[in-house]
Amino acid sequence: MTTLNDTRSRILEAARELFNERGYAATSLADIAAAVGLTKTAVAYHFHPKDRLAAELIAPAADDLLDLLGGTFPDKSAFEVALVDFVVRHRAVMRLFMEDISGADEAPPGSTGEAIRTFRDEIFAKLVGDAPNEVERIRGWALLGALQWGVVQTMDLPEAQVRTALTSYLSS
Repeated sequence: MTTLNDTRSRILEAARELFNERGYAATSLADIAAAVGLTKTAVAYHFHPKDRLAAELIAPAADDLLDLLGGTFPDKSAFEVALVDFVVRHRAVMRLFMEDISGADEAPPGSTGEAIRTFRDEIFAKLVGDAPNEVERIRGWALLGALQWGVVQTMDLPEAQVRTALTSYLSS
């Protein structure tokens, strides 16, 4: 007999896989239902609207991000290495973020986009410090872009390989 928690877990796992393969916007509740052998109504009973699925998948990464931002690092390079580890460990979540990041600067108060913008800006501040010069600003934004796209576009590669390549990118 399948329990509610087992069903929720199966739905979450199917959603994680489908979001990784197709992206959030291209995955419907019907797609997720088909992957777990349920009806769309059964999936909606557990997760409606679809945003609730994404929120539950993002929650562990959000906790790790708060730990990262609250952490103390001996220097910027130590923070950069910790950031690489975070984005690689949470590649699936980064893909979800990437779909929302493009509108983050225009996002209204209280929205997911505003939260994404706030986290992005806090990470940027940790990367470049309080009064970055022009070169530091360029490097900070370039690094964030490389990390975002580097993990999203390499979902098919082993985590260790992506981590190693991104970490070596930092030192170049």
